[in-house]
Order: sequence, then C-alpha cells, then structure tokens
Amino acid sequence: MARTVPALRIGAHEIWPPVVLAPMSGVTNRTLRALYKPFGFGLTVTEFVSSNALQFGSKRTMEMIDQHGVEKPVSTQLWGNDPALMAYAARVVRECGADIVDINFGCPAPKVTKTEGGSACLRDVDRCEAIMKAVVDAVDCPVTVKMRLGWTENELVYREVARRAEAVGVRALTLHARTAKQFYKGTADWTHIAALKASVGIPVIGNGDLADPRVAVAKMHESGVDAIMLGRAVLGNPWLVGAVRDVLEGSEPRAYPPAAERLQFAVHHYRTMVEEWGEARAVPQMRKHLGYYLKGFAGASELRERVMRTLTAAETLALVEATILRLECGEPVAA
Repeated sequence: MARTVPALRIGAHEIWPPVVLAPMSGVTNRTLRALYKPFGFGLTVTEFVSSNALQFGSKRTMEMIDQHGVEKPVSTQLWGNDPALMAYAARVVRECGADIVDINFGCPAPKVTKTEGGSACLRDVDRCEAIMKAVVDAVDCPVTVKMRLGWTENELVYREVARRAEAVGVRALTLHARTAKQFYKGTADWTHIAALKASVGIPVIGNGDLADPRVAVAKMHESGVDAIMLGRAVLGNPWLVGAVRDVLEGSEPRAYPPAAERLQFAVHHYRTMVEEWGEARAVPQMRKHLGYYLKGFAGASELRERVMRTLTAAETLALVEATILRLECGEPVAA
C-alpha cells in the first residue's frame, strides 16, 4: 500500500504506522498493550508511573512497567516534580526495557497535580526544563514529552516548554490540545497543535478527539503533525486503529466487525486478564472495559448495568457469552 505520510522517527526508532497508543492509568498495562498492538499501533505507551514510587520498587509499580515484548517499541511514561528523582526513575525504566522514556506534563488528575506532577508542572516552566534536562542526561534512549496547552487558558505555555524541550535534547513532543483545567471537557483545539508543529524542528504527535478514522487522518494532514495518539476512542474499539491505518495507506477504512465478533474479542481480553493478573484483580478492572465493548446494539445499556453487578469471572463470562449466542442467532439480547 502507498503511504500517504512518512513513518514517525524518534531517535533510532522508525515507527509505522505513526499511530500511538496513549498512556492511560489503570488501562495500558502489558496485557492491553499486547492485545491492542496487532490492530495497528506503531508505538505503545505504558500507564504513567510515579517516579517517587519507583524508588521503592514495589511489586505493583514494577508491574506497571513490565512488558510482554510483542508490543515493542514501548515508551514508558514517568511523572513527578523532582528532576533528580525523575532522572533516577528514567534509569530504572530504561534498565527494565523501555525503548523510549516519556515525561508526563499532561495528566490533570488531582492525585497527580496535588504533588505538582503531571500538568501542574506547566505552572513552572523552569522546573519543566530542569526535569527534561535531567532525564535526557540520565538515559541513552530517546526522551519525549507529553503535555497540555497549559494550566489554564490564560497560561498557554506549550510553545515555551517545547522550545526548551528541543534545546535540551527531547526527541519528540505530544500535545493534548486542552488545558489542564479543561480535563476532557470541551473540544481539543487542533490549531494549537498546528502552531506547535510550526514552531519546533522535532516530531510532534497530536492528541485529542480522534474517534473517526477519516477525521483523525485529516487532522494529521491539516496540522502537519508527524503522528497521532489515540486514547479513550480505542477503548472497546481497537478496530479504529486498523481503520486509521487503512486511510494512512490510501485505502478505504475497513468496516468494524459486528457486535458478536466484538464481544468475542472482549471475552478473549477478559480471559487473558484473569490468566495474567488473577481473578481478584481482573474482575473489577474488566468491568470498565466491558462497559466500552458493550455498545452499539439493542439491549447493550441494560447488559452493561448487569455486568457492573457481577462478582466473579464465571458469572460475567456466562452473561457475555450468552449475549454472543443471542446476537449470532438474531435474538433479543435482553433476557
């Protein structure tokens, strides 16, 4: 297929397609990255990991940076507010197999910003620069940054942070085109992403409101970015990635599979989570994932409510598998 855009290059890594799985807390663990990678992601990113937690080496924290290997290249994202501690954490994750180290200046969650991490760093551009330089100097792999426009609409610092990032050796930038105070409300403003791309010489990855394959590629072309990052839009719908890849390769986007087939993959996702993490951890985590998969057919809303009340894997899987049979037979889903 003819490529309509070049591959994304970050350091020595040539990434095709230039479509990146966004870091999402409690979501982009090794299981999901390995399951979603074959749908067409060129690069996957871990959950965002606390640099402070890494110094203690807890089992849960180390699991967050663990890899299967099939999802490589893998970018490991770190958050924190102390340059020295961020540098230490970067060395740890690099030793544990990170191909790229990503710095989180984008997360707006209070649990992160209350300690001046994530998007709260954008309130102090000098600190951002110190963190970026410390991390770049600490590792022998590419360092990237994911950020928002600024803390508020009156503090749009993304271009200044980008300028300093490029100066200290950061190799690529991802911009989520909302402010921290917006969280996920309103609409991502891609004019800022285009402005960022025009202001730096390193690759820029655009992020925000990319739920349609044609729209996603159109925004990529219009803004001139080197890649796009998909997050919430692919949860329960990894087929979006393949459709985006089709458009990037000059083809018509493939049709999404019917509901029964989507739920069969959901069952596979569920069983894999139970196998890798144990039922006690997998069942609550998979409730939210099944909520995403259970959409787009009559009776889905009622079924989601029932799934949220199940307590065991067997009970949940029996409910979903019975739904698959009804869908395949053309019967009503609601029991």
